[in-house]
Amino acid sequence: MESVQNVSEELNVTGDKALKDLQQSTPEEFKKDIFKKLRGGFFLVLGYLLSPLCWWNDLLFNLPIAYGFGYLCSLLSPKLLLPCSIIGYWLSNIVGILLMQFGSKDIFQKEPQEHNLKKELFTGLISSTAYTLLILLLIQLKILDSPILFANG
Repeated sequence: MESVQNVSEELNVTGDKALKDLQQSTPEEFKKDIFKKLRGGFFLVLGYLLSPLCWWNDLLFNLPIAYGFGYLCSLLSPKLLLPCSIIGYWLSNIVGILLMQFGSKDIFQKEPQEHNLKKELFTGLISSTAYTLLILLLIQLKILDSPILFANG
């Protein structure tokens, strides 16, 4: 019977402590936390849509962004359309990976930590470069067809 009373007292102490912790957090902090999670979720979803992890995003997001970037560069010189489109595609993938990293940190990290921008940029750069080289290799090996807009003709 004594052990039941001890457990009951421990539960009461734990419950009281949790209640005090909740009461100490102000509505202002709660609003900040909710805003941070919503912002992180937005960045995570947007980053996923731009990243190479989303298999269907190229047609809807990355290729139009890449073509737009290439088109703007081609206003300077028509020969820049293809190289700048590739660079635009590559940059859109890097931005997607970085947005996913920033968003996931906002959602999953309890305490704010300093961002290591160099490391995050390097990670995004390496993974996007590998993905872009893979796509270019598949196009060169005729496994994937290149769109008509990149045809030499």
